Amino acid sequence: MNRLAGKKVFLTAAGQGIGRAAALAMAAEGAEVVATDINQDALDTLAQENANIEIFQMDALDLSAIQAASARVGAVDVLFNCTGFVDNGTILECDEDSWDFSFNLNAKAQYRVMKYFLPAMIENGGGSIINMSSVASNVMGVPARFVYGASKAAVVGMTKSVAKDFVGDNIRCNCLCPATIQTPSLDDRINAFDDPEKAREEFIARQPMGRVGTTDEVSALIIYLASDESGYTTGQEFVIDGAMSL
Repeated sequence: MNRLAGKKVFLTAAGQGIGRAAALAMAAEGAEVVATDINQDALDTLAQENANIEIFQMDALDLSAIQAASARVGAVDVLFNCTGFVDNGTILECDEDSWDFSFNLNAKAQYRVMKYFLPAMIENGGGSIINMSSVASNVMGVPARFVYGASKAAVVGMTKSVAKDFVGDNIRCNCLCPATIQTPSLDDRINAFDDPEKAREEFIARQPMGRVGTTDEVSALIIYLASDESGYTTGQEFVIDGAMSL
C-alpha cells in the first residue's frame, strides 16, 4: 500500500542525510515529491536515484527564493522543513555571527517556508507540516550546543503555535527531535576532530542504546506524520533519540 499516494510533498535540505532519505522514502510511498537544496550536485544524484522526484536549487536563507518556490510549486499536502546547522560551543564561544547564522538557518528559514506555503495549503483543504528540531532543544540541554539548542527550541515553539492557530483549517504541524543520526554531516563533524575515532565513540556513547540512529528510522516517522495515519496528531515534538533524553 502506498501510504502517500495522491499527496504532493515539498522538502528543503533534501540533498543529503535525513532530507534525502525522506525524499526517497516519500516517493517510494507514492507521493509526488519536490525536493530542494542549495547543493545542485547533491540534488542531481538524488534525481538519478529516483527520476520521479522533481528537483530544483533553492537557498533556504534567501527570502525571494522561498517566495518564488512557493509560487512555482503551489499547494502541497506535506511540507518538510529539514534545514539545520550544528554549531559547537557554549554561550561564551557564541559570537553575534554564529547566533545570527544558526537562527537564520535553523529557525528563520523554517518560519519563511511555512509562511509562504501555508496559504495555498489552507486553500487546498489542509495538510501536514513537519519541522526538523532536535533533542537538543527544550527537550534537554546538550553540552556545547548553546545556540543550536536555542534555535531548535524555537522550532518547537513555532511548531506548536502553527498547530494551534490553524487546526481549524485542517493543518497539522509537528516536529522531529532526533539525537545523533548517521549522516554525511555527522561524518564531517567527527572528521574535524583531532581524534575522529575517539570522537565517534563519544557521539555513540551519548545514546544509551549504544548506537546512533539511521536516516531510515527517521524517515519511517516522517512517513507516519505525512500520512493520514497521523490525522489526529498535531503540535507534538517526536523524540527519536536512542534513550538519550531519558
